[in-house]
Amino acid sequence: MAQAEKQWHALYVRARHEKKVAYQLDQLGIEAFLPVVTCLKVWSDRKKKVEEPLFKSYVFVHSCEKDYMDIITVYGVVRFVSFERKAVVVPESQIIAIKKYVESFCEEQEILSKANLQPGQAVRIISGPMKGLTGRLKAIDKKKRLEVYIEAVAQYITVSIDRAKVEPIADEETHIRLPDQ
Repeated sequence: MAQAEKQWHALYVRARHEKKVAYQLDQLGIEAFLPVVTCLKVWSDRKKKVEEPLFKSYVFVHSCEKDYMDIITVYGVVRFVSFERKAVVVPESQIIAIKKYVESFCEEQEILSKANLQPGQAVRIISGPMKGLTGRLKAIDKKKRLEVYIEAVAQYITVSIDRAKVEPIADEETHIRLPDQ
């Protein structure tokens, strides 16, 4: 009799129980994957880097059918993500892609936080509704938000934007010059 092949499945778990579920599964000897990203949380009195699940209320598990009952009885597990009452298989290629994304997200955030932006520097917006636009950094305010000049319809507009949403670029990539102040 051949051993059942392990496959990746997604588990739907109770809110804010992702880390606990992943830990318990690991304790049972069942491979669990919880993709997390590090984010900077800002409160009125402090700032803190915290790890948050990439997919809230989901944990991936590498298992075979004989493990299902052990998995479903873990505290915090609600159910397997299923279709027509059968646990959906998540392709290995998607798990690999998620792992690569999480690694690149962490590296990108580290690069962005270390990049020393200066007023007058050329920047590109990398996320949000203005993604792809280039401009020049005007100033950095106390909350680490940037004021960026963007040329639109022959006018300069000033956009206040979060630091994580821009990247420095070479001067040749934009023709925008800061207006005289």
